[in-house]
Amino acid sequence: MLAEKISISLGADTLNFVERFKKPHAMKNRSQVIETAIALLQEKELEKSYRLAAQEADADYDITASDGLADETW
Repeated sequence: MLAEKISISLGADTLNFVERFKKPHAMKNRSQVIETAIALLQEKELEKSYRLAAQEADADYDITASDGLADETW
């Protein structure tokens, strides 16, 4: 994987968390912790987008859900 080196500033509490998180999760460095956190944020945003899309699709589906069906009980 190609990576670009950047610099970030973290508060002391956040940096301490990163350091404490790294070892028990078998991560080699801080970058892996940050990448994992960003991946989780991306996943959360994707889930949000899917939820919104599903709500829009459900509204459209509800209108046509009974098209062509008689009012009889199966």
